[in-house]
Amino acid sequence: MEYGLLGVLVLIANIYAIIKILGSGASTAAKVIWTLVILFLPVLGFIAWLIAGPKGGSLTA
Repeated sequence: MEYGLLGVLVLIANIYAIIKILGSGASTAAKVIWTLVILFLPVLGFIAWLIAGPKGGSLTA
């Protein structure tokens, strides 16, 4: 049961990261690379994205 819940949490975190990546102002190449990293290395890719990934889109007032 615990592993199933952990898997769901990782899946939710990865979906969140991919949505943020696709909505960022980064180049298309950077978006593709980060998405592939997260898909192939779910936990490590998410942690790397949190530390060094493209930041959110530009919000101007």
